[in-house]
Amino acid sequence: MTYAFSYYFQLDDPLIQLTESYQWINFFDFYWRLGIDGLSIGPILLTGFITTLATLAARPITRDSRLFHFLMLAMYSGQIGLFSSQNLLLFFIMWELELIPVYLLLSMWGGKQRLYSATKFILYTAGSSVFLLMGALGIAFYASNEPTFNFETSANQSYPVTLEILFYIGFLIAFAVKSPIIPLHTWLPDTHGEAHYSTCMLLAGILLKMGAYGLVRINMELLSHAHSIFSSWLIIVGAIQIIYAASTSSGQKNLKKRIAYSSVSHMGFTIIGICSISDMGLNGAILQIISHGFIGAALFFLSGTSYDRIRLVYLDEMGGMATLMPKIFMMFSILSLASLALPGMSGFFAELVVFFGIITAKKYFLMPKILITFGAAVGTILTPIYLLSMLRQMFYGYKLLNATNSYFFDSGPRELFVSIAILLPVISIGIYPDFVFSLSVDKVEAILSNFFYS
Repeated sequence: MTYAFSYYFQLDDPLIQLTESYQWINFFDFYWRLGIDGLSIGPILLTGFITTLATLAARPITRDSRLFHFLMLAMYSGQIGLFSSQNLLLFFIMWELELIPVYLLLSMWGGKQRLYSATKFILYTAGSSVFLLMGALGIAFYASNEPTFNFETSANQSYPVTLEILFYIGFLIAFAVKSPIIPLHTWLPDTHGEAHYSTCMLLAGILLKMGAYGLVRINMELLSHAHSIFSSWLIIVGAIQIIYAASTSSGQKNLKKRIAYSSVSHMGFTIIGICSISDMGLNGAILQIISHGFIGAALFFLSGTSYDRIRLVYLDEMGGMATLMPKIFMMFSILSLASLALPGMSGFFAELVVFFGIITAKKYFLMPKILITFGAAVGTILTPIYLLSMLRQMFYGYKLLNATNSYFFDSGPRELFVSIAILLPVISIGIYPDFVFSLSVDKVEAILSNFFYS
């Protein structure tokens, strides 16, 4: 994948490249149409990277391991298809294709309450994708005499305001469940708390990014009028979500649920960036998508490896792991600091650019800008509180030192390799973030040109 992009993808071309277009169903002009532009190349590379590492992380699974890896790869094809589809119906098909492997991975290899959380996941996401289908069909049939699903033709289409708002609400519900926007986020902690950690890497790293990608790809590009109406409300929701999820996270006793709430909190920054409708804000949102994809996956992987060692889930039963497993302690500390936006890591730069995006937004008045920046800043203060207290409860103290079987293996070469492989892009994006910006900056200008034609 890296080879294909480095040789065949032109960075300075904002149009769609590497296209594939075949007529699939002749009856209503439905094409198998794929293509990649500056917006989707980041998530696609992230997907390939995280999936490779997640299959390496799934090495300890011995029960039906072939089926497990088949489902992981099926999930992978759904994700790549979603990020590269240039057709609304194909987008919907890939969106649904994603659900079946996740459901099976959850219900077969999950924790104790796996059936409950898998059912909750499928109800939320399948129920929300009905709205996605309705919106896609509505846009297709409104367009002309014969229905067309292509993004290019839909992008130049203009709708009556009420109809566009209805379309927007339908798409928004579907994407708000996926990239969890409060109050539709409750499936996420349950799902992450029960799933096997290699599934968690894919869930946190990529599944949550599909919702944010859909918001940009459909709601911003195709429905720009309604987006400028709704964004002032959504940006408030984003600021509330950052504070709410961060303060909920510090009350969680389950390690995986704490990390799950932290990822809900971090997705609030992408919502703020998308709704700021400014150049900096949208670039920062895309950078936050990629940065959190790495950091969230790494934190779930490390929590899973430490669960493999000590078989404990609740934080108040842990303690004193630092002397027993120094390598896991080191990687966990570094990646937690990356998650709380330490300068020099990718999370810091993404959040900084999102802040700049709110402040430079032409759309809002000064007072709302100050309030929203203040709210998001409170969130960045709450983030270190729950992450550092998590580190303190897990690694410091003496609890597990005096345990009967107090000899635990430290992380082996495979686990060390996975965590260092995720750490390297986090640090390199933090040092040189222009690499990610150079992928998306032309496409972002093309999207935002729809908003400033008044």
